[in-house]
Amino acid sequence: MFVEDEVVIGRLRARRVSMSLLIALVAFAASILMTFGLVTVAYADDGQPKSGQLAGLVRPNDVNSGSLLFPAKEPGFFVEAPRLKTDVQMDVSGPVARIKVTQRFQNPSKGWVEGTYVFPLPENSAVDVLKMQIGERFIEGQIKPRQEAREIYEQAKAEGKKAALLEQQRPNIFTNQVANIGPGETIVVQIEYQQAVHQSGGEFSLRFPMVVAPRYNPAPIVQTVEFNNGAGFAVPTDPVENREKIEAPVLDPRENAKINPVALTVNLKAGFPLGDVKSSFHDVDIKQDGDQNRTISLKGDSVPADKDFELTWKAAAGKTPSAGLFREVLNGKTYLLAFVTPPATPDTAAPPAKREVVFVIDNSGSMSGPSIEQAKASLALAIAKLNPDDRFNVIRFDDTMTDYFNGLVAASPDNREKAIAFVRGLTADGGTEMLPALQDALRNQGPVAAGALRQVVFLTDGAIGNEQQLFMEIAQSRGDARVFTVGIGSAPNSYFMTKAAEMGRGTFTQIGSSDQVASRMGELFTKLQNPAMTDIAATFDGVKAEDITPNPMPDLYAGEPVVLTAELPEEKPAGKLQIIGKTGAQPWRVDMDIANAADGQGISKLWARRKIDDLEARSYERQDPTSLDKDVESVALAHHLVSRMTSLVAVDVTPSRPAGEPVNTAKVPLNLPEGWDFEKVYGEPAPAPILPSSTPDHAMAAPQQEFAQLAEARMAAAPTAKAAGLIAQRSASVKLPQTATRADEQIMRGLTMLLLALTAASGLAVWRRRVRGIFAGAKPHDR
Repeated sequence: MFVEDEVVIGRLRARRVSMSLLIALVAFAASILMTFGLVTVAYADDGQPKSGQLAGLVRPNDVNSGSLLFPAKEPGFFVEAPRLKTDVQMDVSGPVARIKVTQRFQNPSKGWVEGTYVFPLPENSAVDVLKMQIGERFIEGQIKPRQEAREIYEQAKAEGKKAALLEQQRPNIFTNQVANIGPGETIVVQIEYQQAVHQSGGEFSLRFPMVVAPRYNPAPIVQTVEFNNGAGFAVPTDPVENREKIEAPVLDPRENAKINPVALTVNLKAGFPLGDVKSSFHDVDIKQDGDQNRTISLKGDSVPADKDFELTWKAAAGKTPSAGLFREVLNGKTYLLAFVTPPATPDTAAPPAKREVVFVIDNSGSMSGPSIEQAKASLALAIAKLNPDDRFNVIRFDDTMTDYFNGLVAASPDNREKAIAFVRGLTADGGTEMLPALQDALRNQGPVAAGALRQVVFLTDGAIGNEQQLFMEIAQSRGDARVFTVGIGSAPNSYFMTKAAEMGRGTFTQIGSSDQVASRMGELFTKLQNPAMTDIAATFDGVKAEDITPNPMPDLYAGEPVVLTAELPEEKPAGKLQIIGKTGAQPWRVDMDIANAADGQGISKLWARRKIDDLEARSYERQDPTSLDKDVESVALAHHLVSRMTSLVAVDVTPSRPAGEPVNTAKVPLNLPEGWDFEKVYGEPAPAPILPSSTPDHAMAAPQQEFAQLAEARMAAAPTAKAAGLIAQRSASVKLPQTATRADEQIMRGLTMLLLALTAASGLAVWRRRVRGIFAGAKPHDR
């Protein structure tokens, strides 16, 4: 009997141990399952997410084709970047160009995606059309006040509807957001704009920027503290408007193939017999159709979006037009576009005016590579051209500054040689703190000598985000000085360069390659050495001065035409448009008969675009900002234009994303502009994506440890993965989806495991009590 009792007791003890172990294992397994359930999603038979919070997100090991991955909100998961292809058609008719930009967004992932593309357009572009193509249907975008357009877009995105939103972040930087692109789906968005052809020195040109260069964005600072209604707190003023909107992930060209292919065609109808037609930076095919028409297309069908496209053309010998007048009748009004090239300054025996030239050269990290070499060659050439009676100085800047002579000095041979040697020894590195250099050039060079002409020549790529700060400085401090800007590199910030020169009563010159240095600087020297055409004004019977743009008219230099637009309040105006000015001390005037104007298209858009520019310029006169915003919005809405205060939004009425399916957000990555040095701009190379930074010329933060470990494991498993593009690509990024751990989820995991442990312990206690009861009630022969 005792043997049987021992056997029973042994079995019960074994059963108790087994049950305890089973409960512990169940609790542990439940904890593991619950934990993974919070950070993973249900997977279909093919191993891809089928629903849940992380649908459409991937890990590096899940990618089986070349992809660009960016960190998602969840640790260890990534978003596949939308892919982009762009087609550009440019139709030039005389002095006006109409451009259609077709952007094809492809979602390579298995989840729903919102894509954001930061892209450039010319600073004088009048953007008036947004269309979204879904299958065979085209959905026309509507112009709305900026905030209203944003609300319409966000609501459509939340409801699962396809939507597109086009916003202006700068006059030359736009963002296109496309919501609810389905798995493997392609959405086509078309943008159209009007642009005036540029003319200078008998050469006509058109430029299409292809990439937004990384901007140096100074940190917010408090210059003046204004307390809010006695609340006791003040907010620092940010010198960079919408800083998160003008930045995008930039690929390291040492580790990534170039992306974002662009196909481009120009249909050129010059309106006069053509001579040379050239593409400055791209190889093209040119087909001739008569003596006035050409068709220009890129060789090889497409090119990566990494530098500006520039087309130039000249008239056949002796055929260059000296004046033009065009009109468009719209909604009971007449819009005029006029240009006239003033005669050359009369040759006099008077000696040229003495000049005081302050040269400012940018040697920040963004200028590394060909840009700094072009800038140094340009500046050395300019210094060598100075006359012995001139005075000059050289200022260089990155995130520090050097005033070489500490003031103006005589342009003696010795001083010129010293300055040229200093310039040739410059290297490019560091940030782009442009404001202190500009302040030094405008404020600290002493008074202008009697009879002298003060000129400030700024050589830079303009890769900054605080343009408004610099414009304010020019408006307040230029005095009698004239500011000339020289845009350097493959993708200069033409908005900053053009506006700075306009506000400084100077001119803007672009140099995009080494072979342009001599010719473009030669044109600049001609302008520097000749007095400007001043006191330009335009009048027309019955037309208010503010209806003629630009207002006021800028000064002009040798070879530059007067270009203006006007709004007339009737369909068939009569009379003449009169333009007057001075070339040196010689008065000049031209009369243009309105009845002889040729028909033109899109002139109303050009007038409205320039009118908005005139209104924006008044912000430096400290006009009431609320009133200014209303005026800008009113003009933009009336002419269906994208502006700082208005946006275009297109929404499909039919929801396409199923309810409950999440949508992930990713910016379209950009190429580094051609010739830029990634390491100089973003710092030392790293094996993984790096954290966001608002100051791209400084070294950015270190890569995340988790991704580095994933990348190392992936590389160990597949040594060729990096070359095949399977690893998440290294990029410099801004405001990408969050990569930090989610504290709220970690807390929920801990609470869940604690609850499971307590449940398991309670269950074990109940089982023990039941066993004790069995033992207490058993008969002796059962023990």
